[in-house]
Amino acid sequence: MPHRLLTGAPRTASVAVVALLAAALTAAPSDPAHAFTGDNHENITRAALPWEPITLTAMADAHDGAVNADDRRPYFDVGPLHCDNADYLGPRYATDYPRTRDEATTELLACIRTSVTRFRNAVRAADGLVDADGKVRADQSDLSSPCTWDGRPGRAKCAVLEQLGRGWHPIEDFYSHSNWSDRAAPGPIGLDNPPGLEHKGLAPFLDIRRYSTMTDADWTREASARIPADLATGCYTDIDSTGVKPPDCDGRVPHNQVLNKDTAASARSRTGDNFHRATAGATAEITRQWNDFTTELLRTYPEHRRGAQMICALSHDDPATDCP
Repeated sequence: MPHRLLTGAPRTASVAVVALLAAALTAAPSDPAHAFTGDNHENITRAALPWEPITLTAMADAHDGAVNADDRRPYFDVGPLHCDNADYLGPRYATDYPRTRDEATTELLACIRTSVTRFRNAVRAADGLVDADGKVRADQSDLSSPCTWDGRPGRAKCAVLEQLGRGWHPIEDFYSHSNWSDRAAPGPIGLDNPPGLEHKGLAPFLDIRRYSTMTDADWTREASARIPADLATGCYTDIDSTGVKPPDCDGRVPHNQVLNKDTAASARSRTGDNFHRATAGATAEITRQWNDFTTELLRTYPEHRRGAQMICALSHDDPATDCP
């Protein structure tokens, strides 16, 4: 997977990592994983979306929902699908930190890129929800049998939910895995206590809809300029986007026991209201992402109110009846 650094110089992942990332987009899920817990992902997603209950469960369920599908192997093992490994400490906190700001930004851009790709895929898949005249296709919007989040062709509604869920998972994880909204604990700043940025608003570099309409070179340049110098996510022993990370996190800000806020009991969660900040930020972000997705459907499919019918089909449990 190619990436562009802040400097504009290209950087390419190893063949092995490219193969692993490709497999993660097609392989079937199997094992539990490492981020906000499934229950927390469920709570965030349910709070964010004004959907009817069956459809909302298909998206949010802690065990079988689309938003939790990335927390299964092989998806679990791919750092960009969880916004891992964008760790960094500036020179005023640590001399000779083993990852540069540009390298950390490359990893964060890889995470954002997964959501941009999923957004584009979801917009295309939505075309199958309604016919050319704007009538909801009952066979393509039915959820009477469970969706399977395996990337294989199937009902259009399942396809859209899978793409959205897999694109929203890393976005939710960003708020848990980064120092965007949290506070550092009292005491010296360093590997065991990275700085907290304490932002209350949404991250401007997660403007997924805007980026989906731009070339990759243009949006990565724009997103890079919006990333704060001290932003970091934790180092985790999964596969990073470049394939050059050592097999451990020695000498780096770790995900485990330091930066993550995956549960209320996590070490970083216990400083102030850090866990609430992470969950509130993720919830507001998914509300933004859903609203932006509906805006893009209306823009892309204006004829015969097709975009509006797609939105209705995605948010209702019986759209063939409720979206005349």
